Amino acid sequence: MIMPLINGLKITLKHMFMKPVTLQYPDERPTPSPNFRGLHALKVSHDKAKCVACYLCPTVCPAKCITVEAGEDANHDKYAERYEIDMLRCIFCGYCVEACPVDALKMTGQFELANYKREDFIFVKERLLEKK
Repeated sequence: MIMPLINGLKITLKHMFMKPVTLQYPDERPTPSPNFRGLHALKVSHDKAKCVACYLCPTVCPAKCITVEAGEDANHDKYAERYEIDMLRCIFCGYCVEACPVDALKMTGQFELANYKREDFIFVKERLLEKK
């Protein structure tokens, strides 16, 4: 009868002197794993986005949260004139990154995406461009 009580107290005392696992969040930031799928980013090459507006990312997106409109520059090269991702609909599956033939899209480790207004969750091309 007393043995289970002693074993329970032994476990409790052992955990009292161990280093805590909990992070004090605002002060201590967790480091996401390398394959964490966070906020999207458009890669930049030669001072412009690498996206060629092939429409593969909105096609494979199961949540249909990506909007792409193509434009043409003076050299008759296609580019994404409008590129938007609605983060309220996004399920962070990573299909858009896998489907991109020019490797123009990546998922970053940024996970703090909270906002107060719905409009702030629509990420336009300028907001998605990779910061150097």
